[in-house]
Amino acid sequence: MTISLIDSASVMTHILNATPEARPDLVREMWAPMAGMYHFIPGGLDMADVHRQNFGFDADANADRLGEGLDALITADAWRRIEAALETGIAALKAATPGLAVPDLTVLLILGDPSNDHFMTEVQGLSGFGGISGYIALTVWPTPRVLDRLEAIAVHELHHNVRYSPGGVVWNPSTVTVGEHVVSEGLADVFASELYGDSGYTHFVSEQTRTDDAVLAKVATGLDVTGMQDFAAWVLGDATARLFGAEPVGLPTGAGYAAGARIVREYREATGRTAAQSARTPTADILSTALPRLGLAGMTAAEHH
Repeated sequence: MTISLIDSASVMTHILNATPEARPDLVREMWAPMAGMYHFIPGGLDMADVHRQNFGFDADANADRLGEGLDALITADAWRRIEAALETGIAALKAATPGLAVPDLTVLLILGDPSNDHFMTEVQGLSGFGGISGYIALTVWPTPRVLDRLEAIAVHELHHNVRYSPGGVVWNPSTVTVGEHVVSEGLADVFASELYGDSGYTHFVSEQTRTDDAVLAKVATGLDVTGMQDFAAWVLGDATARLFGAEPVGLPTGAGYAAGARIVREYREATGRTAAQSARTPTADILSTALPRLGLAGMTAAEHH
């Protein structure tokens, strides 16, 4: 398999130096190698819209501030570090599951929008997407915490990518449950922690949320919910739900990540199977093992086929 890391540092430099009228097409050009993510949408999408939906930087915003952010990523050697981390993660997954097929990867790292309060405050400069086989998009603002976690951020998305690649778990938008999303985030975070220690855990989840039994119990009540329009509240929390026009359910930011990590660690303790070994384990198997041990027996998500 191959890792194709887009040279977005050069493209972003070009965008920031371009005339305002030229920038939208340059943004589309930067995202063009990722267009295959949307192969299932007739006619595809305008990749400038995709850029905005991923909290991508506003090319017409303060060029000096964006330039400082880009310089920080370049100084941190972000592109090389992410590629090396993906290679480490792939090796770990293949060692855990001999014969595991890992897709060729196209990877895009971009600056996020520092003027977006939700992006900067609520999710603390991080938006990642790796759930479509063969593609990983990472939108970041280079705070010290984000720069410290670049490797963990990359392998988190890698775990998603392998889980939902051919031969793995099928994400059917009409039948997928909150339980699947929660477990997938837990697996990805625990996998990152197996490689990088505590920095593997997604940093916009507070320590209180990670350990709050009431948060775990509340998330468990939603594991059977279907309909992706409701996932934001159960997994990312009420603030994100409100952002996307969904109904809040009374959960803090990152609640599903916290619950998922506790569920996966409980499953690992019961079975001895690491998150690396469990990349393609059905959610129903993980929940049926972990929930009774957590005192949440009877709360299981539907089997996915």
